[in-house]
Amino acid sequence: MERAEINTDNIKRVVKEEDVRFLRLMFTDISGIIKNVEVPISQLDKVLDNKLMFDGSSIEGFVRIEESDMYLYPDLSTWMIFPWENEYGKVARLICDIYNPDGTPFAGDPRGNLKASLAKMKKLGFTSFNLGPEPEFFLFKLDNNENITMDLNDTGGYFDLSPTDLGENCRRDIVLELEKLNFEVEASHHEVAFGQHEIDFKYADAVEACDNIQTFKLVVKTIARKHGLHASFMPKPLFGINGSGMHCNMSLFKDGKNAFYDEKGELQLSRNAYHFLAGLLKHARSFTAICNPTVNSYKRLIPGYEAPVYIAWSGRNRSPLIRVPESKGTSTRLELRSVDPSANPYLALSLLLQAGLDGIKNQLTPPTPIDRNIYHMDEKERVESGIYALPSTLNDALTALSEDELLKNALGKHIYNNFVEAKKSEWTTFLSSVSEWEKEQYLTL
Repeated sequence: MERAEINTDNIKRVVKEEDVRFLRLMFTDISGIIKNVEVPISQLDKVLDNKLMFDGSSIEGFVRIEESDMYLYPDLSTWMIFPWENEYGKVARLICDIYNPDGTPFAGDPRGNLKASLAKMKKLGFTSFNLGPEPEFFLFKLDNNENITMDLNDTGGYFDLSPTDLGENCRRDIVLELEKLNFEVEASHHEVAFGQHEIDFKYADAVEACDNIQTFKLVVKTIARKHGLHASFMPKPLFGINGSGMHCNMSLFKDGKNAFYDEKGELQLSRNAYHFLAGLLKHARSFTAICNPTVNSYKRLIPGYEAPVYIAWSGRNRSPLIRVPESKGTSTRLELRSVDPSANPYLALSLLLQAGLDGIKNQLTPPTPIDRNIYHMDEKERVESGIYALPSTLNDALTALSEDELLKNALGKHIYNNFVEAKKSEWTTFLSSVSEWEKEQYLTL
């Protein structure tokens, strides 16, 4: 069924025709981890009536044990039957929003947070915020006991073919499964690093695009497992090679037309596009904590491995944080290159939208584009050009976020406080751990 055709009657009809036996009710916690409650199909009416409860106190960053009861409200447009075989019968899924017992949206629901940001966007006259994501991942081998090893599945490079690209069959199966789920896959290829891959799918409005990212991760991991592989979305799993990013191609639309496109504008960008761009640059240090939310994220954001480090933009080169791809017209967009696949997509898009809208509301003007390779500039040249660096650690990023009232308010107290508490704990644990590098360097002292 197309999303527009999905309603309760059609779902009940398909359940009978396809002999669906189980239903996964999926949602995402504050850390971006996909969670689900699986129920037998006998509970379908209860689910469709928004009467299914779950224990929110068991989910990272949700609620305390004394206020644990929460409701799952399924978004019917996300109905999907998983294409892989199951010995117990077919399994379908619905992505859910989280509600309080009194029927109000739960303030800690990342998907609900994105919807709140979209409501603010619509008050400014825009009708949709579109995202085209480019998530990258690594494929590692499993041992005979199906434990994850650090052995990559191939030694291929950018756009390599088999037999050098040994992940080709796995990647092809992933694409076929995605197409069964109505994804429009635009490209699939080996990435720069050994064992690294990328599959790009067509842009969609922000909520659907984030739903697609979460579904994509689930499919990739499931199919990789069938090939004896583990798919990892860790930003920098190995030293000395490129890490994995999730470039975000963004555009605002108004009444079906791309609000970033102006045929007569410089680089064919509209004034709204430039204002949005300026907002992204203004808040870049602050939203980094959400877009790069792990200690490991900052092992990727270093010079020499194609990931952006400096806050700048360009219509040409790929060393700045934001670039303007050549495609114009309906495809006009801004590409933010810092985001990595460990990010909670709903929260990341919520803050990116709020940052861009701040630029539009306040008519901000972006600095001059940087068309040189920033990595070849020394520090003096960068300072003279007004180019500053992204945070270099998770702790620095959390500090930058704490100083940005706009983005803190965009997250809301519940999400902000729980996110910061979890990430400060992560940082403290990291600081107290002893790495293999330290042992190699200092054990002989």
